[in-house]
Amino acid sequence: MKSSKPTLQRLVFLQKSLVAASILFAAGAYAQQPEPIEKPDVTRGQTTAAVCSACHAIDGNANGPTFPKLAGQHPEYIVKQLHNFRPKGDAKPERENAQMIAFASMLSEQQMVDVAAYFSSQTLVPATASSKESADLGKKIWRAGIAAKNVPACAACHGPKGDGLPAQYPRLGGQWADYTALQLTNFRQGLRLNNAIMTTIAARLSDVEIKAVADFAAGLR
Repeated sequence: MKSSKPTLQRLVFLQKSLVAASILFAAGAYAQQPEPIEKPDVTRGQTTAAVCSACHAIDGNANGPTFPKLAGQHPEYIVKQLHNFRPKGDAKPERENAQMIAFASMLSEQQMVDVAAYFSSQTLVPATASSKESADLGKKIWRAGIAAKNVPACAACHGPKGDGLPAQYPRLGGQWADYTALQLTNFRQGLRLNNAIMTTIAARLSDVEIKAVADFAAGLR
């Protein structure tokens, strides 16, 4: 009996340790769970959008090419960009913009989903191509790419009409040409780091080619 007592005590200790570990694990797992998200609510989103309206306009059609048109944009893409503006620990955000970093950081997950749904529901007032010569070059790049530079056709990801793909590739048809050109330049210069494919492609484009493809995209419908 004496020899079995330490063994019994050890078993009790191990049991208690396992229970404690399980509780800690469960608590940690719970703490890491994202906050619950309800279905997107356009009405709530409009309330949040009122803050955005100074730059993006209340209907998401932006007050000028400094800011992107958000009307009709994929909601998944808008949410992804808001996350990309947020700093992660000591690392700089994947997209740098002082105003957007501050704004995105104060939004809850629910507010992101709601405001994205609101802007997505708005009707895009499309921009226009400003130069036929530039747009003609952009058309060639959009549809066929640049084989000599190993640049794929923009349409392969953004679609023939610039409709894009949810989350990963934005709707570019009707977007401000100057804004699209700036983003391509930011990718090329490593100032925007949230899409490795675009970083690689933009690095192979000249200023003239960037302007051309941005101009053509503005005229897509």
